Amino acid sequence: MKNPDNFTVPTNYWHKLDDGRVQCDLCPRFCKLKEGQRGLCFVRANQQNQIVLTSYGLSSGFCIDPIEKKPLNHFLPGTPVLSFGTAGCNLACKFCQNWDMTKSREMEKMASKASPEVIAEQAKQNNCRSVAFTYNDPVIFHEYAIDVAAACHELDIKTVAVTAGYICEKPRVEFFDAIDAANIDLKAFTEEFYFKLTGAHLQPVLETLIYLKQETKVWFEITTLLIPGKNDSDKELHEMCEWIMSHLGPDVPLHFSAFHPDWKMTDIPSTPASTLIRARQIAMKTGLHYVYTGNVHDTEGSSSYCATCGHILIERDWYELGVWGLDVNGCCEACGKPLPGVFEAAPGKWGARRLPVFISDK
Repeated sequence: MKNPDNFTVPTNYWHKLDDGRVQCDLCPRFCKLKEGQRGLCFVRANQQNQIVLTSYGLSSGFCIDPIEKKPLNHFLPGTPVLSFGTAGCNLACKFCQNWDMTKSREMEKMASKASPEVIAEQAKQNNCRSVAFTYNDPVIFHEYAIDVAAACHELDIKTVAVTAGYICEKPRVEFFDAIDAANIDLKAFTEEFYFKLTGAHLQPVLETLIYLKQETKVWFEITTLLIPGKNDSDKELHEMCEWIMSHLGPDVPLHFSAFHPDWKMTDIPSTPASTLIRARQIAMKTGLHYVYTGNVHDTEGSSSYCATCGHILIERDWYELGVWGLDVNGCCEACGKPLPGVFEAAPGKWGARRLPVFISDK
């Protein structure tokens, strides 16, 4: 699918209703739209009695980041990733920390215009090992993301999805067929939290996690943003970690990240580092091998250790890598135990740099 002049392309996941409306079947929100209406995500709309994507080829901007910022700690450590998103989102998180992009309703005014081929070529020219669909949820720009992934794979560039995993079964298969690595945002472990604070439901996200583990070769990690008083109780953390342990196994990395007041939740204080450390201890006691803290300065909680002998494998100080304890095969140099993930013979040297880049079709 080439980049159209008007940024609007037809989609496959919808059906007509008896009352004349059209239902979008991309995500479990199942928006039912009259002619001219847009879904909650804003970028999918009913035009001429079909659902179209109205943001194909429009990006909110491009930036080269460390892969650890996604966060992915077990996928090509130390390498640069070309990151971009679009406007809109299919969740309504009251604590959204990218709300300026996810809530944007003026896409063409704030957007860079870039075709899949141009994005892939620019990633190659900038020596990026991967391209990340991030900042807003790539599920909603499904067709654009898949085409960008195809262009990237032709140039041997990997693709990364940073997503809440809120997607229906059939489009989920097509989407993750195009993805090499993902970070799934498991926002909490109660239906009440999902319904009241995100306008969504927990079960579809759990189904996406199980699908990734059982049906794909996608390398994935999980992030939970801990919000004081909302999803950080010992009980909820125990239940979540036990679910991960029993359904996904001990080797899926889990990141606990610190909340800061934003969007519609400015009355709640930032998450203290002690909460993240407590959550990490609970997860490790449950049996999870690779548990990390984020958005706080915690070298121990950010580093990777061998699950067999405890040897330090990858030291991290924020996004800077230090000690490298893996051999050329991605195994512990002390005991030979493989570290689950995707590794090259040596770490990348990108460091903590964040480099905005201008990419646009001529």
